[in-house]
Amino acid sequence: MTAQKKGAPEGGTAPQGISQSSDAKRKPWIKKSPVEIILEQVAKQKEKVEEMRKELQKEEGELKKMQEATKLLGAS
Repeated sequence: MTAQKKGAPEGGTAPQGISQSSDAKRKPWIKKSPVEIILEQVAKQKEKVEEMRKELQKEEGELKKMQEATKLLGAS
């Protein structure tokens, strides 16, 4: 067994949490006010509700088709 120095990581690279690459460009962090945060949350919730309404309409259509098929089967 050989002793390793504790100060330098093996291979001479930075720890995984630290990125030295300038290729991975991230958007700069912009501090938002509480009002902006709430408005963003409201917009996201509106989008979610609209998507759920569309899905509900689709499911109601499927239910209607099944109910009509049940009526036809019961009538014969």
